[in-house]
Amino acid sequence: MESEIKARDLSFLSENWRALLAAEFEKPYFEDIRAFLKKELKQGHTFFPAKEKVFRALKLVDFADVRVVIIGQDPYHGIGQANGLAFAVEQGIPAPPSLQNIFKEIEKDIGKGRPTNTTLENWAKQGVLLLNTVLTVRAHTAFSHRGKGWEKFTDSVIEKLNHKTTPIIFMLWGAAAQSKANMITNPIHNILKAPHPSPLSAHRGFLGCKHFSKANEILRNHNISEIDWNL
Repeated sequence: MESEIKARDLSFLSENWRALLAAEFEKPYFEDIRAFLKKELKQGHTFFPAKEKVFRALKLVDFADVRVVIIGQDPYHGIGQANGLAFAVEQGIPAPPSLQNIFKEIEKDIGKGRPTNTTLENWAKQGVLLLNTVLTVRAHTAFSHRGKGWEKFTDSVIEKLNHKTTPIIFMLWGAAAQSKANMITNPIHNILKAPHPSPLSAHRGFLGCKHFSKANEILRNHNISEIDWNL
């Protein structure tokens, strides 16, 4: 992990993100993240996603291309699930319940059938940044890497996005994501809030939130091409 996140080699980020986030990798809190992850490995723990995919969301979607940001909590903690994009899983892995509910909402909201591509890479190619608030997790232990410094890093990502002069739609699902709302102060951006798509909370307002059609309506109103959520 250490070799992946040293500031002298930021090839795991897209070009504009490298320039914007380089300083973060030199800050004390990021040294704490490095130390924590090294300790996890030394103690025999596995963490997800694989080290080369920890920053994958920021590799696939360059800063200049971001149109929609979907903020999650932390990665899936099952073996082979997390692929570096919030809510997504590796190809061939069954969709977890949260992703099933996301697809169910898209089917009802957009009306073009239920998506089947669980990697969500086609969303990323259209400028949808799928960002967890915490970028790693110990195997089989949800929320195990909270409070270790990742929140500061993702705060910095959102701070940079807040200063963009083109509109972004932020979809904040659940308490962890909505805790970032106070960082989005630029009036050009739009915030859509709903409960988390987990089966524990989806019925409280995520299902029926219509965020996907609302996002496309906002994009149309700004003469920006829509997202094809069914890809």
